[in-house]
Amino acid sequence: MAPRILLARHGQTAWSLSGKHTGRTDVPLLEEGRHGAKLLGERLHRAPLDGLEGVEVRTSPLSRARETCELAGFGDRATAWDTLMEWDYGAYEGMTPAEIQAVRPGWLIWRDGVPEGETLAEVTARADEVVSWARSADRDVLVFAHGHILRSIGARWLGLPLDFAARIRLNPTSLSVLGWAYGEPAIESWNDVGHLTA
Repeated sequence: MAPRILLARHGQTAWSLSGKHTGRTDVPLLEEGRHGAKLLGERLHRAPLDGLEGVEVRTSPLSRARETCELAGFGDRATAWDTLMEWDYGAYEGMTPAEIQAVRPGWLIWRDGVPEGETLAEVTARADEVVSWARSADRDVLVFAHGHILRSIGARWLGLPLDFAARIRLNPTSLSVLGWAYGEPAIESWNDVGHLTA
């Protein structure tokens, strides 16, 4: 069976709730985020996933992703990996889209990038590294990370340029699965938050 990659976005933080760009700032989970991480873990441990035995698990080293991983029940199996860190937003760290638009009208991160932070090419290269790793062996993988890097991985899994990621939203504590259809990379499910509303 061709390998799949399961993407888990970290739980809600004060900055994600307010829409602030949260790159390398280590913002902790809110209680809502911790609760969501436990619900995500319950989902991953019941049928049909049944705890994902044999799946390789990696997490961003930032605490909001690492804690989500731990609360979901995968902390003892996970390896921290800097490649899964969120986009370095540089001068736009901690700003909301509206605040950025006020100083740079028409700005779109997927097209325009950020000053003093990671370039589009650098983010693409990191996403490609994750995709290559995920496809490197005959086993599924599970990653815990952040909205923009996970959306970037989604675009690159499909072989599309980074700006495709602008079209695939990703909520906190969501679960997405990237797999295959007729031998081609495909989205099996995206931005699934059913475990939060059940």
